[in-house]
Amino acid sequence: MKESGNLVLDKSKAFAIRVIRLYQYLQKRNEFVLSKQLLRSDTSIGANVKEGVR
Repeated sequence: MKESGNLVLDKSKAFAIRVIRLYQYLQKRNEFVLSKQLLRSDTSIGANVKEGVR
C-alpha cells in the first residue's frame, strides 16, 4: 500500500481493507444484514477523513 504521508488517511484505508475482507467472510456465512451495515459504516470513515483533509 502506498503511503500518502497522512497517518490518519493511511490507517483508515488499512482499516477499510480489513473490514472489506470481513464483509466478504460474513457474506459467505449468509449474514447479509450485519455485513452490509458494517460495510456502510466503515466506508463512511474514509469519506469523512478525505473530506477533512481537503
